[in-house]
Amino acid sequence: MEFCYSKRMEKFGSSIFSELKAFKLRLEAEGQTLIDLSLGSPDLPPADVIRRELSARAADPTQYGYTLSGTKAFYEAAARYYDRVYGVSLDPQTELVHAMGSQEGLVHLPLVFADPGDMVLVTDPGYTAYETGLAVAGAEPFYMPLLKENRFLPDLSAIPEAVADKAKLMILNYPGNPVAGQADRQFFNEVIAFAKQHQIAVLHDAAYSEFYFDDAKPLSFLAVPGAKEVGIEINSLSKSFSLAGARIAYIAGNKDIIGAVTRLKSNLDYGVFAPIQAAAIAAFDQAEEISSHVRAVFQQRRDALVNELHAIGWEVDRPSGGMFIWAEIPAGWTSKEFAFHCMREAGVVMVPGSAFGPSGEGYVRIALVQPEETLRKAAQNLQTVFSPVS
Repeated sequence: MEFCYSKRMEKFGSSIFSELKAFKLRLEAEGQTLIDLSLGSPDLPPADVIRRELSARAADPTQYGYTLSGTKAFYEAAARYYDRVYGVSLDPQTELVHAMGSQEGLVHLPLVFADPGDMVLVTDPGYTAYETGLAVAGAEPFYMPLLKENRFLPDLSAIPEAVADKAKLMILNYPGNPVAGQADRQFFNEVIAFAKQHQIAVLHDAAYSEFYFDDAKPLSFLAVPGAKEVGIEINSLSKSFSLAGARIAYIAGNKDIIGAVTRLKSNLDYGVFAPIQAAAIAAFDQAEEISSHVRAVFQQRRDALVNELHAIGWEVDRPSGGMFIWAEIPAGWTSKEFAFHCMREAGVVMVPGSAFGPSGEGYVRIALVQPEETLRKAAQNLQTVFSPVS
């Protein structure tokens, strides 16, 4: 039987991660050992206090019903966390909604704002879920290039007036993925003024807010006066608290937007498993101690890899936040060619920058998801294929 699929499916090709995995499996079948630095999946286990809470709640037979939404205790804990860590006051009842991971939230959020054909301003390069969300909504992207000379911040003045007036949503991400740039108060002030002028909602993806180094603590978008008037911030417990498989996140900010998202989600899911919400509460309430340990580990990894790459002649930037190195590749390669060459010749898996948008060409993303010694070994392996960037 021949099936007829929707035109929407034409926008969902196989992802670069599937291609990398397939090539990795082929090389491993040939006997090659690979160091995988592709996926941004935390390799550290959740803190003991989180695991204990999850285990105890999961053993309770009364915990297996639908939650339908975030629990009152979850929202109150998230509000406490934002108040302590960012100095942001949130109403637990009206300014927070839970999500089944930030991936789910990011993919569904454009449905709240955009009809087919509407414009969405999106960072380039940017996390792949942004494009997926636009495809689901039928919206059209307008790429805002993140260039090194602009500190990987979009130039809002370069957005044509006609595009700005048509756009319904702007998506930002700091500290970023794949680009580990940092936004400052001045930039967020410009974003707020721009959003008000053009009646654009702002979505700030803060998934890496706890991943910062050298005491360069990032600024919450919601901490800037006027931010709640124009937008929301989405955050996840996947990265900061090593709960990637547990799938829990939250969206905070403008109460009207939160109300609309809540209405959409009431038609999409039946809420996150109650024991996972309880584990998230434990994470929120012990966040400072847990995150301090995670940051220390990842800062040591960053330094180990960057120093070793510098030693082989690859002058990559040392990021102040995020879970990745955004590395400019040698001249004469496309990013995809270089990534697959490094897999074959050095046994190191990285993601080509082109997977994250047109402006990602010329870069690869390297995830800090292996122990220090393994990262050093990866850099040493790369010496066999590396030519310095001209």
